[in-house]
Parts: sequence; structure tokens; C-alpha cells
Amino acid sequence: MVAAAPAALAAPAVGAGTAPDAKLAAFYDQRPTWAPCETSGPGAQLECATITVPLDYRHPDGDRLSLAISRHRATDPAHRRGVLLLNPGGPGGSGLLLPTAFLDNDIAKGYDLIGFDPRGVGKSSPLVCEVTPELATPNTRPTDAEFAAWAADAQAAEQGCDRAGGGIRPYINTPNTARDMDVIRGVLGEKKINYLGFSYGTYLGAVYGSLFGRNLDRNVLDSSVHPEWIWRPQFEEQAIAYRSDVDAWAEWTGQRNKAFGLGTSAQQVLGTVEDLAAKLAVKPVGDFDRNTLDLVMGQGARYRPLWAVLGQLLIEVRAAANGQQTAAGADAAAAARLLSDLGIAETREGVFDTVTCEADWPRDLQTYYADMRLYRERYPYGFGVSRAAPTTCTFRSFTPPDRVTDLRRDNYPVGLVIQAEGDAQTQYDGGPAMAYRLRDNLVSVSDEGTHGLYSRNACVTAIVDRYLLDGVLPGSRSVCPGDPRPPIPADTAPAQVQPHAAAPSTLEASVRQFIAAKHLDRH
Repeated sequence: MVAAAPAALAAPAVGAGTAPDAKLAAFYDQRPTWAPCETSGPGAQLECATITVPLDYRHPDGDRLSLAISRHRATDPAHRRGVLLLNPGGPGGSGLLLPTAFLDNDIAKGYDLIGFDPRGVGKSSPLVCEVTPELATPNTRPTDAEFAAWAADAQAAEQGCDRAGGGIRPYINTPNTARDMDVIRGVLGEKKINYLGFSYGTYLGAVYGSLFGRNLDRNVLDSSVHPEWIWRPQFEEQAIAYRSDVDAWAEWTGQRNKAFGLGTSAQQVLGTVEDLAAKLAVKPVGDFDRNTLDLVMGQGARYRPLWAVLGQLLIEVRAAANGQQTAAGADAAAAARLLSDLGIAETREGVFDTVTCEADWPRDLQTYYADMRLYRERYPYGFGVSRAAPTTCTFRSFTPPDRVTDLRRDNYPVGLVIQAEGDAQTQYDGGPAMAYRLRDNLVSVSDEGTHGLYSRNACVTAIVDRYLLDGVLPGSRSVCPGDPRPPIPADTAPAQVQPHAAAPSTLEASVRQFIAAKHLDRH
């Protein structure tokens, strides 16, 4: 059973800059000194400041943390409607320079865009973990004999975080970050904030609204976590989402055997992939081994425009595994490296390994081992087995000071939840579940695997801009189209000139062009 944070900490402010508790007034009354964030680079367009927040909000007279915040003032002051706080997700993502990603968007006209490094992150008081030696060899399909090493690796990592976490680690959590956001509101002199959060930032936004509902106005949760999957189920579902994308790609590819020659059905195509995986497990092609194949399959399948690139890449790797020389081998290898690098980045700065421990995880290792046996067989793509393996949280060395927040929407307007059908980082079901929990409106993006849709999908961007700037809600359930699949006709299509899959010399260029066009390294 979960419960909300204590009422004394969650009580809403009654006016601009007002603290919910008299003991916190000194924090809300801060007036920061603003200066350019950087002398050059993107941050030069922003102004930054540093404020302080309590380490423990139950004892605000005690230790304090430093918090770095940024601001880009609304470019149309006559139509300014407030501040828009931004969070890129993580947990552990730096948001200090995030406003620079949206300076060309319409929201920059009507809002002061506010970025911040959450507690424990970046230029705020950082939480770090000792780097520990890797005790387990990365393997997308580990044997039972390897499981103990995975557990030992996670335990050693937790011990490294415990040794380096000092006295701040127990207080790096979502409720405290939400409380920090309300201090930011007070420091800015605003009665209410508006909010745009991505990925983990959706959960952070929902927690803020649950604790400080009267201080929240318009809000958008883009690529939402599931409110009931905090946190282990959230990661397990990533593996299932990767597999769903691969199955969809296999069905599409099986209908285009003339173009790819990988099989005439989804089952045959997946059989070809598994035959190749078996060969690569015995004899890799250069540094392209079975692990690489599983990673590439997961990442390549989630992005529909790259489906032809993935098919062509498999053609090249299969030929090389069969001893055939191809002129495109180096290009295919480069494309594979780009795809495998599109995986989920999990910081080792300590925040990810701490915030995800705010909920209880199983302690019995046999629970993880049973799941790992299932996941290595059923969900190998995208390194699915790692989502079922023990983590630092299995061996958590501290007691969380807050219970998991009971999410609810109370005293703030209807918001938007954005969710892509094929998102492998926050599985689609999280969107409808969060929208239902908060009674928000849901915008789904069909046949799409991109994570973080605002400013990457034109339909979503138009809906969000109209909502944030004009207050116009879309329908209670809306659907936007995702990026189109490659224009390769199915084998059953009427006879016509068949456009071939991407030429070998364009594989790397195709992936780079897609990454650049979608700004996949932005949030």
C-alpha cells in the first residue's frame, strides 16, 4: 500500500513565493543572482543561478544542498503567461541547458523556459558512486552459471554507492525533487508553474501535482512511466516493448522477401535472426557478436524509418558470417555501432542507482534468476535480460525517508499525456494508465518507437503548443501518426518497379541522418 507524503510537506502555497511551512520561508524568499550559463556554446543564450534547498525537508534548519537553475525569458513579453519548468528524465538527467532545445518552438514566445539540475545531478550538489570493477561479462543471453556474477556485480555497485554517497544519498528521491521544484517556483516569484517533463520527468511531474496541486497550471507528460510500475516492473516492461517492436519489424520484413531475402513470414524472419545469433555466438564477425546483434535488433526495430536499414544490415552480417566478402561490410559495422549506441543511457553519477531504489525491490535472488531465464529466451533483443537482473536496489543499503507517492490530480487543470505505441523505454501502456490515474487527456502516436515526442513529431508538437499557449485541450483520446515505414512495397503489391532497401553505402549515413533529424541525443 502506498501513501502520500506527510501533509505538512505537501501543503500548497497560497500566493506567489509563499512557503508551505514557515520554517521553509528562507528558502522560498531567496532572490538569486542571474548570470550567463556559459561564456560560449548553447548555454550562452540562458541565464543561470544557484539557490539552496533543505537536504531533509522535515528538518529545514539542518543541512542544505545547492541547486542550479536556468532561465530563458519569454520572447513575446506582451503575451507571456508564466514559467514552464522542464525536465529531461533519467532519473539523473541534467536539465540545466534543456531550454536551449526549445528556443525555436512557439512555447519560447509565451513562457520563461526554466531548466534545472535536480538534486544530486550535474551543477547541483552531486551524488556520486565509486566505480567498481565489473564482475560479470556482458551477455544478452547469460547461462545460469553466470547469474551469480551478475548479482555480485550489482551488490558491489551498491556498496560503491553506499561508500561514496555520504549523508545525502537517502534524500535523493522524487518527492524531494518535487519539493525543490516548488522552492524554484517561490524563488521565481510565481504563484503557479507550468510543466513539461519527459520519461522519468513524467513521474516527477505527477508527484509534484500530487503534492502541490494548487501550484500547478498546465502540464504535459511526454512518454510516461506507468504509475503502478515504480520501479522494477517499469524496466521489465522495456524488454517486452523491444520484443514487440522486433515482432512488428519481422512481420513487415516477411512481407518483403523480394527486397531482403530473410524469410516470407515473421516466423521465418525471426528464425533467420536466431540462426545468425547462433553463428555469431560461436564466431563473431569482427567485433559484431551475438550481443551486438541483440542490441542492434532492439534499437533498429523500434524506429520505423530504419527498418530497411536493419534488414540490409542483417543481409551484410549474414553474408560475412557465411564467409562471403561484401564491399559494404565496414559501412554495415559503422551503422551497427550507431544503432547499438542508441540504447538507454543510465548514469553512474549515483542518482539513477538511488532514485530507482525509492520503492522496494525483491531481496530473494531466485526471483531475479527465474525472470532472467525467461527474459534471455523470450526477450533477448535490446539486452532485455538486463531488465530482469539484480540491480543496486536489490541490495539497497539505506531506508527511504519517503513512501512512494499516491499519484492523483487534485486542484490543477487537465493535462496531456503523450505516448508512442512502440516506445521501448516507457512502454505504451504507461500512457493510458497515467492518463487514467490523473484524469488527463491522452495523445497516442501510432506505429512509432521514438521516446520523447514533443518537437520530434509535428502532430504532437502542434497539439502541445496549442494547449500550453492557448489552453485548448485535444479530444480525451487523440491519435497522431508516427514516422512512416520505408516505402518498400510488399511482395503481394501490384507489379511495379521495386525500390530496393537502402544501398550498402548509405547505411551509416541513413542512421546518422535519422538521429540528427530526430535529435535523439537531446532528451
